[in-house]
Amino acid sequence: MAGFFNRLGQLGLGIALTVDGGHRAVIFDRFAGIKNLVVGEGTHFYIPWIQKPIIFDIRSRPRNVPVVTGSKDLQNVNITLRILFRPKPDQLPKIYTILGVDYDERVLPSITTEVLKAVVAQFDAGELITQRELVSQKVSEDLTERASQFGVILDDISITHLTFGKEFTQAVELKQVAQQEAEKARFLVERAEQQKKAAIISAEGDAQAASLIAKSLTEAGDGLVELRRIEAAEDIAYQLSRSRQISYLPSGPGILLNLPQ
Repeated sequence: MAGFFNRLGQLGLGIALTVDGGHRAVIFDRFAGIKNLVVGEGTHFYIPWIQKPIIFDIRSRPRNVPVVTGSKDLQNVNITLRILFRPKPDQLPKIYTILGVDYDERVLPSITTEVLKAVVAQFDAGELITQRELVSQKVSEDLTERASQFGVILDDISITHLTFGKEFTQAVELKQVAQQEAEKARFLVERAEQQKKAAIISAEGDAQAASLIAKSLTEAGDGLVELRRIEAAEDIAYQLSRSRQISYLPSGPGILLNLPQ
């Protein structure tokens, strides 16, 4: 067929068609309709007024699809799915015949919503967070299979946004605050218990020390009192010796000889 088009070009009966890299073309014939031929990259010729080329981009393109659905425990979930998609080149005539050039607008939002609602309904709100990888894998498998029925290839599927309703978010925040308050109260109780034990130990030590002192006084009599008195005098003498305002006189009986009577 390509040779036929080129032959037309040589005869001056065709118009040149250039298909860029990453693109394909299908030909609409006014007499035969959409041809099953998929025109590849390069320069080709078609018959004007009778044939019309339709160009498709077969490179991967991104698309974000937001969906609002419900979890297994009836919580509102806002999910945004990022999809890299492209058409199957050999199915471009079928895609154009059934869906048109804007096939992604007709297919991706509907099948994404369908798959997400079915998958999310199998998990609780907490499981959607803790088992996010499993949720993403199941969504990817189901959505890839669903898109292949329309001749669309999904190169990558990822959950880029996942939030819950206002009521659920507030409930989670209140639960976190309550847990923090409980931890704080438990810490205060433990600290009070430790302080109580420390006070008891200190009181027992003071009582034991007083008992030992009383016992020593009873057994030693005035000797212990005299020892404490000597220790106090030594301490006072040491403090006075460090003061500059204290003068010392020689000891002995001659110290009073020069004083007036």
